[in-house]
Amino acid sequence: MSDYDEHRWNRLSEGMSYFHNHFKHECKMVMQLADGSFTKRGMSLPAYLRMATQLAKGLTVHHTIEERHIFPILAKRMEMFQDNEVHLKSHEAIHHGVDELTKRVRKWLDEPSTYDPKEMRACLDSWREVLFSHLDQEASYLSGENMKKYWTLEEVERIPM
Repeated sequence: MSDYDEHRWNRLSEGMSYFHNHFKHECKMVMQLADGSFTKRGMSLPAYLRMATQLAKGLTVHHTIEERHIFPILAKRMEMFQDNEVHLKSHEAIHHGVDELTKRVRKWLDEPSTYDPKEMRACLDSWREVLFSHLDQEASYLSGENMKKYWTLEEVERIPM
């Protein structure tokens, strides 16, 4: 198979990996700075909390697009994108984590003196592993090698992403 065809088969995985790696990087940064070290980078607490909000909003938009526009197409032939227990539980855990993060950020924006680095870290730690595993798993499901089991190349190229 030519490099070009290999690239065509892996287009979905590579595209998804681009977004997923961005979210993982953002999450790592928010976690790293949770201890208050954001001030050493010239950030205020509100600026740091906006970074956390950006992560939450980005994940919400990304998952909404996946769930409404991409996964229904993939689910027609790929069980792993159907509303099965594993898939639903990981999305549920991520949505719950995003909701908890959003709730805390709102509280700390309203009352900055109550910001608690340990609480922020615990919130992020409670769903980081499921998020990272989920992001990696989705990209691997979209690998050309896996897609060949379910689709033709022409069909893969018609999947919107």
